[in-house]
Amino acid sequence: MKIHFLGTAASEGFPAIFCRCRHCAMARELSGKNIRTRSSVIIDDTLKIDFPPDTLHHVLRDRIDLGLVKDLFVTHTHSDHLRAEDLEMRLPVYAHGLDHPLTIYGHDGVVRKCREAFGRPGDEHIIVRRIVPFETINTGTSLVTALPANHDPDETCLLFYIEKEGKSVFYGHDTGLLPEETWAWLSTRELDLAILDCTNGNLPFTGSHLNIEAVLGIRNRLREDGTLRDGARTVVTHFSHNIGLQHEDLTAIFDPEEIIVAYDGMVLHV
Repeated sequence: MKIHFLGTAASEGFPAIFCRCRHCAMARELSGKNIRTRSSVIIDDTLKIDFPPDTLHHVLRDRIDLGLVKDLFVTHTHSDHLRAEDLEMRLPVYAHGLDHPLTIYGHDGVVRKCREAFGRPGDEHIIVRRIVPFETINTGTSLVTALPANHDPDETCLLFYIEKEGKSVFYGHDTGLLPEETWAWLSTRELDLAILDCTNGNLPFTGSHLNIEAVLGIRNRLREDGTLRDGARTVVTHFSHNIGLQHEDLTAIFDPEEIIVAYDGMVLHV
């Protein structure tokens, strides 16, 4: 599997959209891997997770053909993860030359937000499908299982376990400490790659997002449970500017732990 990290920031971006703090000013000056947009990945050019407001920027920056994407899995409806209004741009008049529908998978709130944004355009263009925790979707090329997150008490937020051609990836954000039912499900599986939330950096743990200490705790438990295969990798992403850590600061912390710090545009193969 090819995992293409399109964005690696929390909801405000890094540097944050309006912020004038010294950390954002430094990120602007350093540029490069310190410029982070709202989080999303594409797997093998055809399966996308989340549709943030920076998607057009991702398409232009990385020369992505979104017309190749067949399946879009949405973790939750927060504005940095679902800009449903932009999905209307996949419909006729706006988009041409498409040869398959886009299927969007999400919980009740995702379905509702999509319906409010572009209605029911017809299955030849966009299919919106409701999924629930522990449901496994066969996309035709991958098996994707929705798992409960611990993020927003007012919403059914999801994480995803993706299997393809003997490889498996855990997409583990946005979330705080994993629910025990998610741990129980993962304990019977194996992983080649774990992608984890590190929104809070070295700030205190808040519950709805992870910090460095919590990331290490989850990685270590995955190892102890035998869930991480030999040679499996862990990636951290979804960073807030409030942590005050630039990319080199993060790699100095995580390199000794053999954890990869994601950056916008990064591509991994598993």
